[in-house]
Amino acid sequence: MQMIDGGVTASIGFSANGVACGIKKRKKDMALVVSEKPCTFAGSFTTNLVKAAPVLWDQKLVASSKSVKALVVNSGNANACTAAQGEQDTQTMAALAAKELGCTEEEVLVCSTGVIGVPLPMDKIEAGIKACAAVLSSTREAALEAAQAICTTDTFTKEVALELTIEGKTVHIGGMAKGSGMIHPNMATMLSFITTDAAISKDVLQTLLGSSIQDSYNMISVDGDTSTNDTVLVLANGMSGISPLSPSHPEWEVFVEAFLEVHTSLAKAIVRDGEGAGKFLEVQVKGAMDKITAQTLARSVITSSLVKTAFFGSDANWGRILCAMGYSGASFNPSGIDLFFSSAKGTIQVVKGGTPLPFDEHLAKSILLEKEIVTLAQLSDGDGEGTAWGCDLSYEYVRINGDYRS
Repeated sequence: MQMIDGGVTASIGFSANGVACGIKKRKKDMALVVSEKPCTFAGSFTTNLVKAAPVLWDQKLVASSKSVKALVVNSGNANACTAAQGEQDTQTMAALAAKELGCTEEEVLVCSTGVIGVPLPMDKIEAGIKACAAVLSSTREAALEAAQAICTTDTFTKEVALELTIEGKTVHIGGMAKGSGMIHPNMATMLSFITTDAAISKDVLQTLLGSSIQDSYNMISVDGDTSTNDTVLVLANGMSGISPLSPSHPEWEVFVEAFLEVHTSLAKAIVRDGEGAGKFLEVQVKGAMDKITAQTLARSVITSSLVKTAFFGSDANWGRILCAMGYSGASFNPSGIDLFFSSAKGTIQVVKGGTPLPFDEHLAKSILLEKEIVTLAQLSDGDGEGTAWGCDLSYEYVRINGDYRS
């Protein structure tokens, strides 16, 4: 397995592009991703009870359709809380794309992201789909155009691609994502789209996606908000020529590792672009009773606003970390915890066996002033491990979200 330069067009048989159709004032806001051949597909969606119209459409396709050929995405407007009109507009988006691509509307997945509660400008949507369909390409540049078109408050595009060898043949997995704010475990205001030329059945792909999400997107947090539009979609067209993958395939674990790496890479990129974020935080919990307990503890720390603000101030306020672990709902022995902070400036231990240690405040400050910081909570309860990723909480986050709609 090796990382390569690329995005959604890295996989054989996929084309894409992105254009500006006027939903946003100046930037690209319409993207298409299309496969030469029908794809098996899988999806995972927001846990928010208020679901945007495109989420409902995609959920229906995941439940009822055997294959898809395309994905259409607009940014600048979430098409959420738009009632029956929003559902009709979503179906119209699928139909418009299907007409341009020569397939049925049930073969087109739809996603939207942006401001909630505003009807889609369907005249601009129609023009954008036509314009995007006219410039589809399998080039590296086309993938980048698509990645740019799905962004909202993102400050950079998020793409990933890798290749691996299965049955002596090269298999690709490519992806793009957007997300910057309203990011919280159980996914958030994020979209993630993965393409692969591997052959894999729909049921197997759905199960694999579900397990991969638990260790990637569900382990990140920016601000504790879970959105109405969160969606992860995976399309597999089998054009690499390998035999269908499943847990009984001798090289199944090779693909599973690569698949998780793609999702984890995109999840980390979302956190690095957290609205107003200045620091990338990793929280490792080791020695827990089991993996679920470790992940619960790590998530609780990374989502704590008080922990985030302490890191923003480069303050080694370890008490906030233990407090967040204590209210997580997970069981652990507080008397068996060792706590460490580390960065490029070194490592410092602040708690041993649940007891505070005297430590060099100047060294701690220098460690926490770095842009990437790791917190390790070493427990004594078992061999469970979990890692979560997040960012600090800054003044800039308030500024960005105070005037987002306007």
